Formats: sequence, structure tokens, C-alpha cells
Amino acid sequence: MERIQEEDDILMYCLYFTASRFARNISKLADEAIDGELAPSYYYLMLVVHFHPGITQKELSERLSLAPSTSTRFLDKLEKSGLLQRDVIGKQSHITLTPSGEATYTAFRQSLKTLFANYASILGKEESELLSKTLHEANEQLEKK
Repeated sequence: MERIQEEDDILMYCLYFTASRFARNISKLADEAIDGELAPSYYYLMLVVHFHPGITQKELSERLSLAPSTSTRFLDKLEKSGLLQRDVIGKQSHITLTPSGEATYTAFRQSLKTLFANYASILGKEESELLSKTLHEANEQLEKK
């Protein structure tokens, strides 16, 4: 019995294991709520572009904590799908959503409401908001290291 308790303690208090387990569970909920042809990460990129039309790729990568190569891959796919466009000004690409991209973004926002309602019904609204805020702040600290 003591070994089982030790195992439970290690798993419960290991932030890496707990965060990974949580990410898998919330990803399942997101996949159910976000009805679309793209993975959820693409929609979050579109969200940032919606709020910052003309954003540069570097700024976008920084806002989403993405490696430049990852953002390039995402942008290539979204551009090929006709959801965004890149305008080169000097040495920088400035990114905006196309009308089709704006429509896709609008549908995504509705999916976010569904996603929040789904996990809030399980965790509670206040707990969901607090957990999201706490995770956001922890990520900010970890990224400053």
C-alpha cells in the first residue's frame, strides 16, 4: 500500500506529468468543440492575426510562443487555404486575414464559447477561469527564464 501511495504522490505532484495529462484531456474537449478542418493551433494563430492585422511573422511567433519554423508551416497552410495573406514590405511579411479567414475566425469564436461551456460544466466557471489565469501566469514566468 505504501508503494502505491508513493506512486500516486509522485504522479500528483509532478507538474510535467500533470500538465501533460491535462493537455491531453483539454485537447479532447477542444477537438469536440472546434468544428473545422484545422487543428486548434491554427485557429489561435488566426485569432492573433484578427486582433493585429498586419502583424509580422516575428511578432506573431513571439505572441504565440512558436518557433519561427512552426509559424512558417502554419502560415503556409493557412495562406494555401486562402484564409490569410502575407504582404512583403521591405524584409518583413505582414499578415492579415482574408474575408474567408475572417468568416472562419468568427465561427471559431463560437466554438470557443462551446469549449468554455463544456469544461466549465465539468470544472466550474470560477475554477476554469482561475486555472486558465494561473496557467497563463506560470507560462509567462517559465518563458522569462
